Amino acid sequence: MPHGTLEVVLVSAKGLEDTDFLSSMDPYVQFTCRTQDQKSNIASGQGTTPEWNETFIFNVSEGTTELKAKIFDKDVGTEDDPVGEATIPLEPVFLEGDIPPSAYNVVKDGEFKGEIWIALSFKPSENRSRGVEEESYGGWKNSEASY
Repeated sequence: MPHGTLEVVLVSAKGLEDTDFLSSMDPYVQFTCRTQDQKSNIASGQGTTPEWNETFIFNVSEGTTELKAKIFDKDVGTEDDPVGEATIPLEPVFLEGDIPPSAYNVVKDGEFKGEIWIALSFKPSENRSRGVEEESYGGWKNSEASY
């Protein structure tokens, strides 16, 4: 299982459902990678086609398989409106190392609500990637028992 650093570049979103009827949406993204949460800046007044170009760093450990990106519309005086969310599988970036900006479907209540563009890169931890395949599967080399 990969251990290392995941770099997430939040590029933009397109075709989002507009949750504001009187003004332009002020969208932001809440990322969740297992127990780590990070929030983007608010794209004030950018409506349904916001651009962020922000970078986020997550530590990847055992059992990390996906990244969730929840999009909200910032509201003043009331609770922020959920726009939708995208689930980004991480296996491709673990295998490739870098994924160029790609579109992921934004879904709310099972319906398509636009797309979010995200680039990913993964850097394995130095002490975990020695190129010896047996180590990644456990076995006698990882045993700490003293006889």
